[in-house]
Amino acid sequence: MAIRRIGQILVDMGFINDDQLEMLLEEQDRQPGEKLGKVAEEIGLVTDEQVAQALAEQMNMQVISLEEFELDDETRDQVTETMAQMYNIIPIRRDDDVLTIATCEPQNLVIQDDLRTFLGLDIRTLVATQREITAALEKYYNAGGESVERIVEELENDEDLKKLAAEMEKSTAFDLTSAEALADSAPVRKLLNMILLLAIKDHASDIHFEPFEEEFRIRIKADGVLYEMVPPPRHLAFAITTRIKVMADLDIAERRMPQDGRIELVVGGHSVDLRVSVLPTMFGESTVMRVLDRSVVSLDLNKVGMDAPTMKLFRETIEKPNGIVLVTGPTGSGKTTTLYSALSELNVIEEKLITTEDPVEYDIDGIIQIPVDADIDVTFAACLRSILRQDPDRILVGEIRDLETAEIAIQASLTGHMVFSTLHTNDAPSSVTRLKDMGIPTFLITATVEAILAQRLVRRICTQCREELEPTDDILMELELTRETLGDRKLYRGTGCEGCNSTGYKGRVGLFELMIMNDELRELIVSNSPVDQVRNVARNHGMVSLRDAGEAFMFEGVTTPDEVIRETILEA
Repeated sequence: MAIRRIGQILVDMGFINDDQLEMLLEEQDRQPGEKLGKVAEEIGLVTDEQVAQALAEQMNMQVISLEEFELDDETRDQVTETMAQMYNIIPIRRDDDVLTIATCEPQNLVIQDDLRTFLGLDIRTLVATQREITAALEKYYNAGGESVERIVEELENDEDLKKLAAEMEKSTAFDLTSAEALADSAPVRKLLNMILLLAIKDHASDIHFEPFEEEFRIRIKADGVLYEMVPPPRHLAFAITTRIKVMADLDIAERRMPQDGRIELVVGGHSVDLRVSVLPTMFGESTVMRVLDRSVVSLDLNKVGMDAPTMKLFRETIEKPNGIVLVTGPTGSGKTTTLYSALSELNVIEEKLITTEDPVEYDIDGIIQIPVDADIDVTFAACLRSILRQDPDRILVGEIRDLETAEIAIQASLTGHMVFSTLHTNDAPSSVTRLKDMGIPTFLITATVEAILAQRLVRRICTQCREELEPTDDILMELELTRETLGDRKLYRGTGCEGCNSTGYKGRVGLFELMIMNDELRELIVSNSPVDQVRNVARNHGMVSLRDAGEAFMFEGVTTPDEVIRETILEA
């Protein structure tokens, strides 16, 4: 049976009339994406209680008044504070394997699916107003609610869990049933769920679980920097690692060999892909989870952070019919995002785009994407050979790692294809040296390479706690500035506040160095001129170096001198 529209239900319940519904629908058209009930509340046609009643009627659910409800500690502990805040819910009661929750979005079935995944319980839903849920979150969670610290404290005091974990870690005869029971225990699930939710909420890129002789360390990488969380008890290393293996569908009995897997979650209505790597060490298994949150990455070339002149040149280059465009930089510098954004812009019905990646990080409609698998000899070079038989117009090779891949990429560009790829080099000019070192003749480099884009990511200063910085002599020396050359220009930093977790930084911005090939540069490359000479000529032709791009952001108050010094090098 089709679900009745909320506007008609408001009319049927006598809260508004037909004329008011027409006016509401017109108002909603002026606020794209806004829910009708919210619009009706904002203009004062209905109350939040009336909207809750209408939603309950629409979804065939009951309404609960949280103002008259008392939440006991045992029920509250079923849902962590992070989870309650993220999903905007209040747990009401638990009956065996069924948890009843209150929400103001009963139509959002993703909330129920996510909670089933995280908690391993069936979910029953009641309807409450947003105002009541906000008040209940403040009342029950901010005052002594769940936190990583509290869960860790509970785990340290759990003698039964400590005993079982110690037995399992020392055991040579592996008991699968006991290991699964340990990994599935409520405290272990609760701790791992909270860590995952916090990491996703903070837009972290990686989560590290590291066992040492005396401690078990958990660190989260956000904005390119690792932050340590409260370490859980050392004896839980095995339990947490096993829980991750279960979620990633890995072999929990194998503790001597490296393993790779993936976990797919839907959190807050968007897909999150976790790439899991497990590596045996002296004191247990070290686990790293790479967080690929598609809602965080915007594959839009206008949003990668290039200045207008660089963007114009880059767009002109990627639209050429053939050649090679290289993006260089260290791991985690945003190379893949830039290339994906370029491909998304070129993804039109008239052109065939094929990629070969290790691994395929983001699925893009209309582009054929091939995952590399070295175990079965599906390498970049092998894929590239087959791709050329598929009649592509543009090709993305995840990375040029060896001579064979480089040669096929060059052959592809010479036969009328545009090839995009990445290299690991410090800046754009030194990429030419890297290709020469691989064994590529200079005449082929100059014949095929159209542009090289080097990039870095620096952290943005938090706008809530930004203040002027009085530079020290050391900072000025690192920047090759004096107080006279600095003049009236200001430097800034973040003091640290609640909005940025006391780091002084919030988010990252890209620095770009685009070297467009021209006749003068090609002559220098063919004559094996030094990298410094190539760099100076490129700058004379308008190339903005990474250091110059960083300093421009630094004086605009976007980033700090420390970030620019850390991520860029001085050119000769």
